Amino acid sequence: MLTTLAIANYRSLRELIVPLGPLNVITGPNGSGKSNLYRALRLLALTARGGVIPSLAREGGLQSTLWAGPERFSRAVAAGDYAVQGTVRKDAVSLKLGFAGESFGYAIDLGLPPPASTSQFSLDPVIKRECIWSGPVLRPSALLVDRQGPMIRIRGESGGSAEWSTLAQPVASFDSMMTEYADPRSAPEMIAVREQIRSWRFYDHFRTDEYASARQVQIGTHSPVLADDGANLAAALQTIREIGDGAALDAAIGDAFAGARVEIVNHEGRFEVGLRQEGLLRPLRGAELSDGTLRYLLLAAALLSPRPPALLVLDEPETSLHPDLLPSLARLIARASKQSQVLVVSHAPRLVAALEREAGSQSIVLERRLGATAFADPDTLDIPAWKWPAR
Repeated sequence: MLTTLAIANYRSLRELIVPLGPLNVITGPNGSGKSNLYRALRLLALTARGGVIPSLAREGGLQSTLWAGPERFSRAVAAGDYAVQGTVRKDAVSLKLGFAGESFGYAIDLGLPPPASTSQFSLDPVIKRECIWSGPVLRPSALLVDRQGPMIRIRGESGGSAEWSTLAQPVASFDSMMTEYADPRSAPEMIAVREQIRSWRFYDHFRTDEYASARQVQIGTHSPVLADDGANLAAALQTIREIGDGAALDAAIGDAFAGARVEIVNHEGRFEVGLRQEGLLRPLRGAELSDGTLRYLLLAAALLSPRPPALLVLDEPETSLHPDLLPSLARLIARASKQSQVLVVSHAPRLVAALEREAGSQSIVLERRLGATAFADPDTLDIPAWKWPAR
C-alpha cells in the first residue's frame, strides 16, 4: 500500500505531499486541483509503461504543464499585502513525481535538455534523475537504484557491505529506467516497483452514449479486468459471475436497483449486457439502458474485479448517476478497498459523505491559494516525511 504521493511543479500542484490510506477521497471546489492530482498520478503510472514523455507532449509539453507561478512566495505576498510578481528564475526547471510505501519508494525528476542542444526535439522533457529506495523515506543508506542522466547505478551486497555497480549500457534521456532495464537478478527491486505500478488501474468518464462500446454486442472471452473504456463490460460481468464473487455482483445490483439482476445474453460467442427488472418479461438490452444504469454496471464490473489491482483510482464516478445511487456506489467502493487501495476523486457531497462513514477512509479537501493547490485543513492530516532526490 502507498503511504505517500508527492508532486512538485505540475500545473497547480506547486508542492503537494499527500498522505494515503486504504480508502482515499479527494474533494474540493471546482478549480481546486482535483483533476490535476488525478492526472499527475496517471502520469506517474506511465513511467512504468514508457509513456510519460509522449503524455506530457500531448498536454502541450513541459512548458504547458509546469507550475505557472513564482518559485517562491514572500511573506508579504502570502499575507496578501502585495500582488504576485515575476522574478528571475534561480532554480532549474523541474517537474517531480514520486510515491512511497512501507517497502519501496520511487521518484522521477523531469527537466529540459541542455540549451546547446541542436535536436529538433529540444522541447521534449528529459529525465534528469530517477531513484528507488527502501522504506517510506529517501535516505542515502536506503537508496537501491539511482539513475542520474544516462547512467544507472545498482546497489548490491558483497561481504556484508554495500557496493555500487554501474550498468554498462546507458539509457536515453527520454526513456525511463523502469522500461529499459529488466534484470531480476541484479535489480529485483526495480522489477517489483515496476510491476506494482503496472498493476494500477484508472477509470474515468466511461462513454454511455448510444454508440458506446459497452452497449454493443462484443466477442466474449474471459475478462477478469474491465477495459479502460468498458468495451468488454458483458464479458467482465460474466467473468465475475463464473470465477469471481457472483453473489457480491447480485447484491450490488440489487442494492442499487431493487429486484434487478444482470443477465448476459450470449449470441453464439458474442456477449451483450442484459438487466432483468421486476415486472418485465425480458431483460433490457445494453442499447435500452439509461446512461446512469449503464455507468453503474461499469463501475460494478471495475470494483468487483476477480483480479484486484494494487491501486484503483476513480475520477468523478458519480457522473450521470442519480443521487439515490451514490450510497450503493459508496458501499461498492468500500468493499473494493478491502482488497485494493482505492483513491476516489469526487465533488459529489453525498458520495463523499457516504465514503467518509466507511472504516479506514480518509477525506482530503483541496483548495487554491495564490493559484497553488493546498490542503483546506492540513491540521487534520498526518503529512508524511518526504525528501526529493537532488540532481
